[in-house]
Amino acid sequence: MLDALSEKFERILKKLRGQGVLTEDNIAEALKEVRLALLEADVNFKVVKDFLDRVREKAVGQEVLKSLTPGHQVVKVVWDELRGMMGGERSGISLASRPPTIIMMVGLQGAGKTTTSGKLARLFKGQGKRVLLVAADPRRPAAGDQLASLGRDLGIDVHRFDQIDASRADVVRICQRGVERGQEQGYDLIVLDTGGRLHVDDELMAELVAVKQAVNPHEVLLVADAMTGQDAVNMAGQFDQQVGLTGVILTKVEGDARGGAVLSIRAVTGKPIKFLGMGEKLDALEPFHPDRMASRILGMGDVLSLIEKAQETFSREEAEAAQKKLTSSTFTLEDFRSQLGQMNRLGSFEQILGMLPGGQKLKDLANSGLPEKEMKRVAAMIDSMTTRERRDHTLINGSRKKRIARGSGTSVQEVNRLIKQFLQARKIAKVMSGGAGGRRQLAQMLRGM
Repeated sequence: MLDALSEKFERILKKLRGQGVLTEDNIAEALKEVRLALLEADVNFKVVKDFLDRVREKAVGQEVLKSLTPGHQVVKVVWDELRGMMGGERSGISLASRPPTIIMMVGLQGAGKTTTSGKLARLFKGQGKRVLLVAADPRRPAAGDQLASLGRDLGIDVHRFDQIDASRADVVRICQRGVERGQEQGYDLIVLDTGGRLHVDDELMAELVAVKQAVNPHEVLLVADAMTGQDAVNMAGQFDQQVGLTGVILTKVEGDARGGAVLSIRAVTGKPIKFLGMGEKLDALEPFHPDRMASRILGMGDVLSLIEKAQETFSREEAEAAQKKLTSSTFTLEDFRSQLGQMNRLGSFEQILGMLPGGQKLKDLANSGLPEKEMKRVAAMIDSMTTRERRDHTLINGSRKKRIARGSGTSVQEVNRLIKQFLQARKIAKVMSGGAGGRRQLAQMLRGM
């Protein structure tokens, strides 16, 4: 998502930064290109107009034009306004002072409401909360089955309706009973997965209003498909007007969404985006930070989110143990294989690049799939080794290399290259841990290479 918009912004702002002196004409020309880029990204036209008016007002001020680096000052203005357009500050889930916190999930059919309910439950379970999922869509028994399956996978309890004729089940009563159970059994969080339709209709809205009045939820979150662009924004407006929302979760953000929904929803509806669904896996739910998203759009990366993702993936003990092994002679191919597995848990190569400053420049490499293919080949070669070989690479002679190559579908040359790269990486890591002297030695090594 937003790749095309990010590339255009980076190109436009690079031209501004490259000019020593800026004039109102320079800025006006650049803002024309920004306007076109935003409209092509399916951003609401009124939001675009207001955004450009604010940027123009600040960018042509004497403080900017007469500064030592006017181009960089304009970039800062654009970043500030992008962040403001998307809400300014992070808006999280409002937890009740006295549990349980009740979260009501609403949205149209197919937006990913049930999966997102499971993702949200997993997130809070990881924070030590007891979570109860409530299957509140009796018209679609398959939705209840899906939620029950997610609950089993996550080790989270699911409350389901017990009526024989599901089509006549009282949705309000199901939600009330789920909340009563949550209160009686001491749950911290109750997530209501309500019913959806293919489109907004009066019956759906009346049902949701009745549920909201009956259980008085602390959060009413709309699950919207980012791929639908301005349709998602319009739908958010309708749900907010008739039901009353506290926030939005955008799904399918990892796809080819142009970004119009992300940039428009807060400005049009006044409701914050709270999370982004980044894939089908249950851990693919990211908190939404307007400042970090603005940085991504301008090609500055999002290192903070990458660090947080790494902290969720690796424990402190794991990181310290890996560092200790890496900087000593005890780091083995077995440890290397373990590190590859942890890297996979961070996400795809494309997602990681998107969080690094300038990472978009390597998009073609990510899209080619080469890094993932190479990592799979390396993993296959290490998996084809015996335990003793993984722990002591010096045992791997010519005949063993042939066996490893046959077992992994690679060649002896690739096995040789793997061992060489492994030894180089281990040597560099050990040298880097040696302070200033180590850095000088590293520089000499790199010159030699």
